Amino acid sequence: MMTKTFGALALTASTLALTAPASATDTLRLTIAMGHPEVFLWVKHIHETFIPALERELARTGEVQVEWTEAYGGTLVRLGSEIESFQTGIMDVGQVSGVFNPAEAGILNVTYAMPFGPTDPAQVTAAAEEALRASGAQDLLQEATGVVYIGGGVAIDGYNIGANREIRSLSDMNGLRIGGAPSNHAWLDGSGAVAVGGSYTSFYNDIQTGVYSGHIGWITASTPARLYEVAPYWNQVDFGSMYIGGLGVSQARWDSFSDDTRQAFLTAAAEYTEAYHAEQAARYDAAREAYVAGGGEFVEMEPGERQHWIDAMTNPTTAFIAAAEARGEPGRGVLEAYRDLLGAQGFTFPRDYLAP
Repeated sequence: MMTKTFGALALTASTLALTAPASATDTLRLTIAMGHPEVFLWVKHIHETFIPALERELARTGEVQVEWTEAYGGTLVRLGSEIESFQTGIMDVGQVSGVFNPAEAGILNVTYAMPFGPTDPAQVTAAAEEALRASGAQDLLQEATGVVYIGGGVAIDGYNIGANREIRSLSDMNGLRIGGAPSNHAWLDGSGAVAVGGSYTSFYNDIQTGVYSGHIGWITASTPARLYEVAPYWNQVDFGSMYIGGLGVSQARWDSFSDDTRQAFLTAAAEYTEAYHAEQAARYDAAREAYVAGGGEFVEMEPGERQHWIDAMTNPTTAFIAAAEARGEPGRGVLEAYRDLLGAQGFTFPRDYLAP
């Protein structure tokens, strides 16, 4: 395997002509890019797991080899421009995420439309991917974007609220300013809290300077960011684990691959998901311990107060379904499939979001 990795500036993209399936002696020159840096697990395991697994599978047939251009941390593709970058040929392989590309891939935000769900990332990922496939949403997304979803789904470990005060009841949230990504803001409806735009690049300074008092985040990211120093209370409101998307290959590239090459990509994507969730699980307990060691503490919200909040929240599925239908996608269908898959595994949401 030959690899070019750009840490500060990506200078080249793949140049292989898009012709017929590759012959036995061909080299595929492919660009794989991510808007996030390798500190994020879903980027880390591209280089550590996906690429080696793909190379191993391709070597079984000896049909092709890959010369990679790897570009992470926004050096080639800025966060939020992934779909456009696939379509313009800037990258061949990368992440397909509704969180970061809501206009084009918002259908993938199925879990964000049903908060207070399961907290097991592997369970959530498997259910979300199957719901998208079974409902036909995955095929429609491919037709609309020209990006082939190959699996490689990942989910973030459970979202909660790290803050500089305890949250045990709704009165503790009244008027509280909480930073978070736009995809999280609807979850605060009905709580009395005020949503403010923010991300892990701004949470620490914004909480320290009083822009807001807390953030919506996940422990395996909040601990490395040392947020326990400014937001020592990890308030376990249990929004649930959230599926953020998976891996895609441009349709033009995919169409040029042989069946064996395609299968190699699918196999590598599955191994990527498995490795990601395995390391995530290992990091989870360590992150909790480190949060406490750094001066933080875990706070449980009173169950009755949490349920009042969930019941008062404007139904987040309404906007999701409307946006999906405007794109010609089965918004309700994918949500129903997701709910039913989890129900078959014994999980029941604390609110019937899809009630007539």
